[in-house]
Amino acid sequence: MINLIPIKVKCYSGYKADEYPKSFDLDDKVFEIADITDRWYQGANNPEWPVSNYFKVIASDRKEYILKHDLEKDKWYLCQ
Repeated sequence: MINLIPIKVKCYSGYKADEYPKSFDLDDKVFEIADITDRWYQGANNPEWPVSNYFKVIASDRKEYILKHDLEKDKWYLCQ
């Protein structure tokens, strides 16, 4: 089971709002995103799961994280 930790995310907004994450706050620390190594979309084909964007990122601490953006609620989570 995936544990979802609510986080605050600052995003780049280009042709659409919150196009991709630029940094996130976790435990009163700011992690700049050095690279997005993968991204995928969870569609509306299962009503139990919200429509979401996922980003696999390398942060400024050189660790890999998976961030989830729940598009229906406009909330961001760290997946663990």
